[in-house]
Amino acid sequence: MKLTVVGYWHGYPEKGEATSGYLLEQDQFKLLLDCGSGVLSNVQHYCQITDLDAIVLSHYHHDHQTDIGTFQYARIINKGMGTNMKEATIYGHRDDPKAFAKLEYQNVVNSQEYNDQSSLTIGPFTFTFKKTQHPVPCYAMKIKSQDKTIVYTADSSYFSELADFAKEADLLIAECSGYETDQVSQYGHMNSRDVGLLANQAQPAQLLLSHLPHKGDHKQLQSEVAKQFFGVTLLARAGLTFNL
Repeated sequence: MKLTVVGYWHGYPEKGEATSGYLLEQDQFKLLLDCGSGVLSNVQHYCQITDLDAIVLSHYHHDHQTDIGTFQYARIINKGMGTNMKEATIYGHRDDPKAFAKLEYQNVVNSQEYNDQSSLTIGPFTFTFKKTQHPVPCYAMKIKSQDKTIVYTADSSYFSELADFAKEADLLIAECSGYETDQVSQYGHMNSRDVGLLANQAQPAQLLLSHLPHKGDHKQLQSEVAKQFFGVTLLARAGLTFNL
């Protein structure tokens, strides 16, 4: 599996960048984990829009799905130009039926539901889902291929079952929306102390801090996480790539 960070900002993108979006690739299959603001523009540094096979959405907050409309328009325009395109499917939960209904679009984008009761095969990947603690329904994802595992927390405050879900992942992508003194759990997010606790329990091979705040020195987040987790901890940045 190859994972590339496309966007990692919390809430809105900094200039020229993007909010949550991660490109997952294997055997010519290309999939986005979330598709926030700026993701569709920035993913073109790594692949063509028409090469995307699938998008899996954790939830329907703007910073995780804003560019879905842009993706749908891109498919319409490329179809009109006669561009050879792969079939594309957007995967989402049906906890918000109105939001889910908007994913399928004019015979150029399919939609498919996921849930946390069963696994789902998408191309070469096997997905399982865990509902998180967030103001709207949101799902963490565990992605397996061969003997490698990636866990993406999406948005959530800390809870012990999330650590169990992420146990011994090869890569844990954890939201880190604040510094250790920031009170973000009330908004369904984790600060650096929460992430340190999560990682200490889950013991991933690598920890990636993402969904980062728009203030301070992000290296401080690493230092704060290191008070509880002594493993490899990296900061998300556009273009950062993992080959698992």
